[in-house]
Amino acid sequence: MPTKSITPGHRIGFIGTRFAGTDGVSLEAAKWAKVLWHHRHTSFWFAGKLDTDPSVSMLVPHAYFGHLDIQWVNDRVFGVSTRDPEVTRRIFALAEHLKRSIYEFVRHFDIEILIVQNALCIPMNIPLGVAISTFIAETNFPTIAHHHDFYWERDRFAVNAAGDLLRMAFPCTIPSIQHVTINSEAQRALSHRRGVSSVLVPNVLDFETPPPGLDDFNSDFRESVGLAPDDILFLQPTRVVPRKGIEHAISLIKQLGNPKCKLVISHESGDEGHEYLNALREMADQQGVDLRFIPDRIGEERGVNANGEKVYLLADAYLHADFITYPSLYEGFGNALIEAFYYRKPVLVNRYSIFVSDIEPRGFEVITMNGYMTRDTVDEVRRVIDDRKYRQAMVEKNYELSKRFFSYAVLRRKLRALVTNVTGMDDL
Repeated sequence: MPTKSITPGHRIGFIGTRFAGTDGVSLEAAKWAKVLWHHRHTSFWFAGKLDTDPSVSMLVPHAYFGHLDIQWVNDRVFGVSTRDPEVTRRIFALAEHLKRSIYEFVRHFDIEILIVQNALCIPMNIPLGVAISTFIAETNFPTIAHHHDFYWERDRFAVNAAGDLLRMAFPCTIPSIQHVTINSEAQRALSHRRGVSSVLVPNVLDFETPPPGLDDFNSDFRESVGLAPDDILFLQPTRVVPRKGIEHAISLIKQLGNPKCKLVISHESGDEGHEYLNALREMADQQGVDLRFIPDRIGEERGVNANGEKVYLLADAYLHADFITYPSLYEGFGNALIEAFYYRKPVLVNRYSIFVSDIEPRGFEVITMNGYMTRDTVDEVRRVIDDRKYRQAMVEKNYELSKRFFSYAVLRRKLRALVTNVTGMDDL
């Protein structure tokens, strides 16, 4: 398929394993589509799991990493060092099916530019990565590959029997692909490992539009989750997985020694089991820390859960929070940190590598720790809680800095360059 002559108002095809829910890839893809739409570019969606408008979408079940056939492949190529010929045959059969589906997607919606979201960097679906790479190789199709996570960043992919396929497709380095990374560490690693350059596009929020305030629905959030009006709400707005370092948040509240301080965790345990959650509950109980685990009270939409209890947005929890804990050991970027800046909340950060390289140098004011809780860190948190004027100056500075470095304006500039590289015209 030859490269098309592209005219203003382009038809953009997003390809990924999933565009549904509140995972980071889906959220960032939606932001990209929103910015593109403001400049007359129409977005279309191809994935194995979708909550997008069916009229602009193509649902292909085998594109989803959770499909049984894809799980069958993953079970036989990761954690082992040899690959059975039948596994190879199945991978390429699935890839051929998916490639035909991509051809159909491009034809049906008259797609002019592809944006691949994370499907060419982390091998959750090897057949999909092979299919996309083969399609681009056969067509020289103009493609923007947005890389959120690389397989070499994850221990679970270290031992595998698919090195040939990983080198082929994760990522593919065909010249018609423009690569996008979300942090400078990934940008350097991609250049070193694959010999290709990339454009750094950080994750963003709409800082030009202030967050919503309290309203009739969310005004009772504290009471609804069992907190008193004068309790000090420490919000941990993450999943419960070990790399989030939530034990440090418990330690912080223990050392503050204030019974009014309550720790609220908004998200579920994720896909790594409940051992960590159970350990956190035991730790909190032993240290006398009031820990509230409320994933059934936070959803993608406001409503009522199966128990007849109100379900709030994560934004509602942020609005009521007094302080955000973010003691992660590792993050690809740090969406919850940017959200804390957006909702003008003070935040504790464990100085993970991407924070040190890409965020801290911008001059943001946060309370930091370096892998362990010190008395100085606890005292600084106490000051932020007690000194309203000091706290307000801190969060306002962070909001203004975020408008400069992590806003839609930044994304707009980056997308303008990427699209212009394809079209030869300044379209955004």
